[in-house]
Amino acid sequence: MDNLKIVKWVLRIAVAGEFLGHGVFALQGKKDWIGWFAQFGISDTGTATQLLFLLGVIDIVLGILILIKPVRLALLWMVFWGFWTALLRPLVGMPVWDFVERWANWGAPLALLLLIGWPKSVREWIFDNEEITV
Repeated sequence: MDNLKIVKWVLRIAVAGEFLGHGVFALQGKKDWIGWFAQFGISDTGTATQLLFLLGVIDIVLGILILIKPVRLALLWMVFWGFWTALLRPLVGMPVWDFVERWANWGAPLALLLLIGWPKSVREWIFDNEEITV
């Protein structure tokens, strides 16, 4: 296996681990995270818990997907979601260093997306070049 394939696998495993971990925390209804919803207009605990559960399921599904096949559109979502959830920390009153510490949450999926290759068409956001030409 060449070095580029090894690096892609390391990033796939890292991205999957990050999203699986966050997904499990969300499924467990992490109290701090439920509280953050109120700061953005969702004060009903039941609604916040349901939204957090849904987000947890999405994170877990995406984490597994990246291990099976690194779909560019999923990676793009992971970049934005990783950035938002990192940025959320100082927005809810945590130190800015909590944001800095989480740069890898969006940096790893971005690096994997760039290694796989930025798509040249809309279809490539979902399908590989090989799948498009078949």
